Amino acid sequence: MYRYDDFDEAFVRNRVAEFRGQVERRIDGSLTEDEFKPLRLMNGVYLQLHAYMLRVAIPYGTLNSRQMRQLALIAERFDKGYGHFTTRQNIQFNWPRLKDIPEILSLLADVEMHAIQTSGNCIRNVTADHFAGAAADEIEDPRPTAELLRQWSTDHPEFQFLPRKFKIAITGAPNDRAVTKAHDIGLRMVRNEAGDPGYEVIVGGGLGRTPMVGKTVRDFLPKADLLPYLEAILQVYNLSGRRDNKYKARIKILVHETGLDEIREKIEAAFEDKKRAFSGAPAEMVAAIEAAFAPPLFDNTRSLAFDRAQDANPAFRSFVETNVAEHKNPAYGIVSVSLKPVGGTPGDATAEQMRALADIAERFGHDELRISHEQNVILPHVRKADIPAVYEALREAGLATANIGLVSDIIACPGMDYCALATARSIPVAQAISTRFDELKLEREIGPLKIKISGCINACGHHHVGHIGILGLDKAGKENYQITLGGDGTETATIGERTGPGFDAEDLVPAIETIVETYLELREDAAETFLQAYRRIGAEPFKQAIYKEEDEARAA
Repeated sequence: MYRYDDFDEAFVRNRVAEFRGQVERRIDGSLTEDEFKPLRLMNGVYLQLHAYMLRVAIPYGTLNSRQMRQLALIAERFDKGYGHFTTRQNIQFNWPRLKDIPEILSLLADVEMHAIQTSGNCIRNVTADHFAGAAADEIEDPRPTAELLRQWSTDHPEFQFLPRKFKIAITGAPNDRAVTKAHDIGLRMVRNEAGDPGYEVIVGGGLGRTPMVGKTVRDFLPKADLLPYLEAILQVYNLSGRRDNKYKARIKILVHETGLDEIREKIEAAFEDKKRAFSGAPAEMVAAIEAAFAPPLFDNTRSLAFDRAQDANPAFRSFVETNVAEHKNPAYGIVSVSLKPVGGTPGDATAEQMRALADIAERFGHDELRISHEQNVILPHVRKADIPAVYEALREAGLATANIGLVSDIIACPGMDYCALATARSIPVAQAISTRFDELKLEREIGPLKIKISGCINACGHHHVGHIGILGLDKAGKENYQITLGGDGTETATIGERTGPGFDAEDLVPAIETIVETYLELREDAAETFLQAYRRIGAEPFKQAIYKEEDEARAA
């Protein structure tokens, strides 16, 4: 993985020192909250419902054991003993005291981490496929590109005050695990007919108040042209994006209102100007970045231990079926660690669990961990012979839940328990759904099913692209939950369809249960997934089922 050079180190340390002085002035009253707000946002500090929140960047979701242990230390010393991993592959600490945040940032700097550009109207943390560098279906590791974009975008003087926040995601595989079509810019690594590497460039995706699937503006962009082309997109957006209404300020609105063809023409014209002035990224810098992501030295020794352990232990076999993915090296597997225990808070990990993950990665995983946008932790390189030992270590740490991709592997934002913007709770809803389906013992029979929950219209829980999406709203002072069906965040991205009127909190879980029961009744066979069945039969059978039951309940 990438290591800081002298410039990175000095830059981050200077930012910490600068913010320390700003915090001191806020505490002594020299700065008002209004004056302090843009300064704290530039350093990842939000004022949440009950306390300040610090959002720490984990670039493209990659970190090592030393960094994970430091996050555990921070959780223990300055928070309530846990951290919350987010859908942008970051970690949030929900309870730090303002006076302690400069010290936290200093501790982060000690392990080459920071909180810069995790908030504000700038280019946010660049996200990537959490299986990058390991996936069997990968065309090319996207992380060198993601790191190049991190360096290019950090403190870029032209892009610090955009019309609205700006998000970039990149995948190196045809199977999109980075939700690229729901980003302001999505990059998919491809090869042209000659076999040259490049990018499909997607613009104008996003969720929130106005969900839209991104549109392709370039089918193939050579790798050498990436930076000037992205600068062209940002320039068009910066000059033409709306600043009169924050709800209409994202690039998706500009693309929609202007039209794809006209936007493409403007981007291409700006690109020609940028390209003439662009001398190319320094070859030495690019080579150093690429070298930092060289694959580890794999141990290709074959062993029967993996197969024998599955035969001997049904619980381990179930874990392998859901939580272990194919690696590009046949002697290895990709282990996904669920942060979704039954009845737990999706994405939360205790300090003890973080340390356990660090120990496992150091001993068995080439000292590498990933955070997924699905709020789980990935061990990307684990020798198959070691996976039984990894499973036992995870089990001892309370991290061996075998539910990746199943109904209890729920994405949920913090909701009204923490967030000042939320209009309803998310965490209790996720906990109730998880608990109910554990009681029913139907997860395996149901198969792949993605439930995603947002506590407000900002859609931090990605509910629009959930197979079942849940949006919490305030209705006359009471929590009310809208349901969408058929969303998809992969290469076949689709915005879910709203079923109709929302449900009160007490009626929501029965409605979700009815939707799942309807799927089980109507699917062609056990191999047909929920999403496949939905696309075949449409929304109407599900609508009839949930609103019939609601009407009957009211009548009773």
